[in-house]
Amino acid sequence: MSELADIFIEYGAAYRAKFGHQMLPSHHRVMRAIKQCRTEALGGRVYHCQSCDEDHYRYHSCRNRHCPKCQNGAAESWLAQQSTLLLPVPYFFVTFTLPSQLRPLAKKHQKVIYNLLFRASAAATQQLAADPRFVGGRIGMIGVLQTWARDLTYHPHVHYLVPGGGMTEQGWRLAKNDFLVHVKPLSILFRAKFRDGLKEAGLFDQVPAEIWSQPWVVHSQPSGNGKAVLKYLAPYVFRVALSNNRILKVADGQVTFCFQDSKSGKKRTLTLTAEAFIHRFLQHVLPKGFVKIRYYGFLSSGNRPRLRQLQALLGLKADPFNTDPVAALADDLPICPKCGELLVWVKRLEPPRNRSP
Repeated sequence: MSELADIFIEYGAAYRAKFGHQMLPSHHRVMRAIKQCRTEALGGRVYHCQSCDEDHYRYHSCRNRHCPKCQNGAAESWLAQQSTLLLPVPYFFVTFTLPSQLRPLAKKHQKVIYNLLFRASAAATQQLAADPRFVGGRIGMIGVLQTWARDLTYHPHVHYLVPGGGMTEQGWRLAKNDFLVHVKPLSILFRAKFRDGLKEAGLFDQVPAEIWSQPWVVHSQPSGNGKAVLKYLAPYVFRVALSNNRILKVADGQVTFCFQDSKSGKKRTLTLTAEAFIHRFLQHVLPKGFVKIRYYGFLSSGNRPRLRQLQALLGLKADPFNTDPVAALADDLPICPKCGELLVWVKRLEPPRNRSP
């Protein structure tokens, strides 16, 4: 089965020769990391199976957050951590989408636009929810940035999981089971805050004027107790734009991969030239150090003591996911692929001094 690393190995040099002068340093780093991941280029360890009397080589992972090989298991760990933040109240799933006219600007100024997408959407939701006609209190939000559609096209948007209620001076105020805030005024407020942010960043003049008279896409829906949305978000927190198991064929300078059509729900395939495929993948590489998971309101890190008090007030006692940390840890143990026995460490393999680019 072909992998993303195989595409970079076979076609990466030609892509860099043609576009290298335009590529961001982060793009070069990602291509190199994915190509070298779990190969002798990064070094590794030698283990021995006493039962089979055989040596096994385990090469190091690149640990790049855009590598499809390095994110297995991370989502479950994150899910377990987020379970400690849940409240026994109705939840809402709110999504803010960056208008298509702003996407060219976002590609040029990723860190500025992504930060502004978070800041404007979170501030708009908090401001509207504080209105007594809606929640009437300070809400909490967990936000996750996603930049891709299922066919790898560029589609920046932010998903939020929002508890249906807010903190007031008197305590906790519960929202209605099927209603958080009106989407239309939320969209207008989001657009206004984003416009103000662009002015502060000095980018306002680079935006088409007609965008400010068009409706912006904001979607909100009830999501039960929040567990289902957390499980939906967990893979996106650590998933890259394309996993290796979606790559169906790599041959003759073309890449074929599958995806699920968002409208019909049916599985579809798409074939691109290797050059076009690499371009689509790299446009989802985030700026170095960019934080794609953010917490607001009473779910922010500085408010965790108050959150614990709120959980106690609402009678929350048990972990909703019943996670088993021992079982999760077992996935990291070196096991013999033939007999299943625990491998014994023999020695460390140092990476070669001269690595390929």
